[in-house]
Amino acid sequence: MTAVTRRWLVGFAWANLVANIGIVVTGGAVRLTGSGLGCPTWPRCSDESYVPHGELGLHGAIEFGNRLLTFAVGAIAIAAFVAAWRSRDRRARLLALLIGLYIPAQAVIGGITVLTDLNPWVVSFHFLSSMVIIGLCVMLLDHLLAGPRMAAGQRTRGLAWAVFALGWVVLYLGTVVTGSGPHSGDLDSKRTGLDPQVMSHVHAWAVYVLVAATVAVLVVARRTGRPLLQSAAGALLALELAQGVVGFWQYFADLPELLVATHMLGAALTSAAITWVVLAARARTDAA
Repeated sequence: MTAVTRRWLVGFAWANLVANIGIVVTGGAVRLTGSGLGCPTWPRCSDESYVPHGELGLHGAIEFGNRLLTFAVGAIAIAAFVAAWRSRDRRARLLALLIGLYIPAQAVIGGITVLTDLNPWVVSFHFLSSMVIIGLCVMLLDHLLAGPRMAAGQRTRGLAWAVFALGWVVLYLGTVVTGSGPHSGDLDSKRTGLDPQVMSHVHAWAVYVLVAATVAVLVVARRTGRPLLQSAAGALLALELAQGVVGFWQYFADLPELLVATHMLGAALTSAAITWVVLAARARTDAA
């Protein structure tokens, strides 16, 4: 791969990650402003038009704006795939292709959330699908930027995978808490029927276990001299602590929209960080 092609590919890989984290936050803004059904159908915005009209008001403009952002994210993914194809790096091609294919699939899932009137379980799946895309973006960046490294010991790798699995449990339980709470995206949307206070405590206990596992990885990485894994675990731990502060703050402040949006950003970053932890523990024998 030429130096110019590599620079473009790395740039688009970073843009992929930023764009997919960004659209999680804008998607949250749609829900937090009660605009989830601003365009009440899909793929049209209304039965008569693909674009919002005056009767749909501000909510229609917000929801339609988020739909348009999907095209921007898709354009970045296509550019990354073109750069990967020119690089003749088969793994980069595969990862860029998966990211590119996942984005229209995610758009369809988003359409299903509208057609099901923001069913909270479908909304949860929509959010978690974005977490998968973010993980793939991190995998592409790790492939492009990380140098050769030996695999961590079996116990360390097991701890890293435990952190990854626990992270996904925490992310899922976070969507369950949201699905039982007040920010449904539309005043008439159904909730899960679960007790939001109980689910918040279940979510919090899962976070405590995740923090403990992350500390274990950090200690082992430090003792065994694995600086990349130590950095990944340290970044994840800092993020978990920040998320904990925001989570408790929003809980006791009755879920103000700005704090909820900040917590959603933290969730997207958590997906990236738990993926980085697993990658930092595995062997890498080649360099892109």
